[in-house]
Amino acid sequence: MTSRERILTVYSHRDPDRIAVDLSAHPSSGIAAIAYAKLRKHLGLPQKTLRVYDPIQQLALVDEDVLERFGVDIVDLGRGFALDEESWADWVLPDGTACKIPRWALPEKVDDRWVFRSRTGREIAHMPKGALYFDQIYYPFADENGPRTIPEALQESMWHTIGCPPGPWVDAARLREGAERLRQSTDRAILGGFGGNLLETGQFLYRNDNFYVLLAAEPKKAHKFLDDLVEIHLNNLERFLGAVGEFIDVVRFGDDLGMQNGPQISPKMYREFFKPRHKLMWARAKELANVKVMLHCCGGVRELLPDLIEAGLDAINPVQISCARMDAGELKAEFGKDMVFCGGGCDTQEILPYGTAEEVRRHVRQQVSILSPGGGFIFSQVHNILANVPPENVVAMYEAVAETSSTE
Repeated sequence: MTSRERILTVYSHRDPDRIAVDLSAHPSSGIAAIAYAKLRKHLGLPQKTLRVYDPIQQLALVDEDVLERFGVDIVDLGRGFALDEESWADWVLPDGTACKIPRWALPEKVDDRWVFRSRTGREIAHMPKGALYFDQIYYPFADENGPRTIPEALQESMWHTIGCPPGPWVDAARLREGAERLRQSTDRAILGGFGGNLLETGQFLYRNDNFYVLLAAEPKKAHKFLDDLVEIHLNNLERFLGAVGEFIDVVRFGDDLGMQNGPQISPKMYREFFKPRHKLMWARAKELANVKVMLHCCGGVRELLPDLIEAGLDAINPVQISCARMDAGELKAEFGKDMVFCGGGCDTQEILPYGTAEEVRRHVRQQVSILSPGGGFIFSQVHNILANVPPENVVAMYEAVAETSSTE
């Protein structure tokens, strides 16, 4: 099987020839740039320019030699736009490692902080001294003197201005050209990151507490906000898939609906505010292109999975096995015929950063044996490989997957 065939076999809920593998196909299955630099050195690979494609989470663009080393089967569409040297600027990671960062997202130093500003000059995110990632510090609709419309507010939102490169989104021809070039260069499956967040966009704009109050106390206003937001998302989806739809295999939406101890909202509230709108967007994506729909959704969301499946979802990431009621065996038994699990292969809260290499291997073998039978499973760690993860644990994780595949 080619890698693309392997991924599509998994999505058809059939056993592939070996375990399908993901590393950095999207910004929740990636690796922190600090950890990636250490990994390359540990593997004895030649020195290469370290490119931080996600400035907020400081994730590294994983090079082809590492993808090959770990048998990775699916890649991010964004790789098709990462070759232009003029798009990168010099920067330094918090540990002093030199790197390149997208020129359009270059932060500025303010005292002992790194700061991101919106196009109006407002500080919208910062990384204080000693931190490893950027935090949102401005919520447009929580500001009495801030933007009043959704489009204006999105321009003042960290995730929408720094998390999404402006070039490909405004230039459909360039977007299509990069997608076609990537498709011709690889037999791996390609994932196109879209977004389309609903609950999270409300939180990004109003702030979490304010948006919870809006949903509970002012449902008419909440519905109006979400209707207007969905209209924006659908217009962007038409442009996005109109340009790249024929070159990608999976389109990724996002909405973190869970917490460590369960969903952020009740199933009843999900059904009222979000399920119909998710269903509308996901159905439209499948009308526009021959794609599978994946939702990035952190946390304990077992109670919401039946409704997500009914809304048309094909796959979920991550499978946050350390959360309440997210036991991998129970999830596989209850939802494995209808849901593809993209992740859940290694716990990233405790085992990957703090376990021994042998503990990592043992844990990975167990997770793979639970989640892989019958297809419907793409291996990746639960979430990003963070800066403090030892490189030997990363190697142990992927070696365990290869060993498990070879014994099946």
